[in-house]
Amino acid sequence: MKNKFYNSAKELSSVQPLVALAMLLAIRVIVGIFANSTMALFGNMVKISVNFLPIAIAAALFGPVGAALVGGLGDIISFFVNPASGGAYFPGFTLNGILTGLILGIFLYKNNVTLKSVLISWSINAVFVEVLLSGYWLYFIYGMGSGTSFYVYLWTRVISEAIKFIPSVLLILAVGKAVEKIKIKS
Repeated sequence: MKNKFYNSAKELSSVQPLVALAMLLAIRVIVGIFANSTMALFGNMVKISVNFLPIAIAAALFGPVGAALVGGLGDIISFFVNPASGGAYFPGFTLNGILTGLILGIFLYKNNVTLKSVLISWSINAVFVEVLLSGYWLYFIYGMGSGTSFYVYLWTRVISEAIKFIPSVLLILAVGKAVEKIKIKS
């Protein structure tokens, strides 16, 4: 595990990976602003987005360090580029982006992107980051003073992740396989 972080950080010492990460970061920002939808059926609490894909690509190519940068900086830059889209800046969601990059990077970097590695990484991220942490952040921001139970936020996150499960896993797997082919050719 320590080697993954070391090798991942070492990759950032060259110009080509930095340029590729900058492009993935730009894609993450654009996708985060334009390619998402909120499902009104669940009280605007279930957001469908593909902003995890540039993070997954960074994870497969450059590991946990590069993916964490794309995840964290993507959240911050998205806010400054389009602050009206999500309200006030909240650092908890930046932490979520960083953790998503770390988790995906640990499982997808220097491994063959397999259904097993994608399922494990997506499941860990879904449970700990997207359900528990995001549920808590939403409760902290919107629910504490309103009397709404934490469990309401928790269950909406569970519903959201259940809806996104199959499409997310298939997208990460497809993109991961395409990235492997690109790595082999280059």
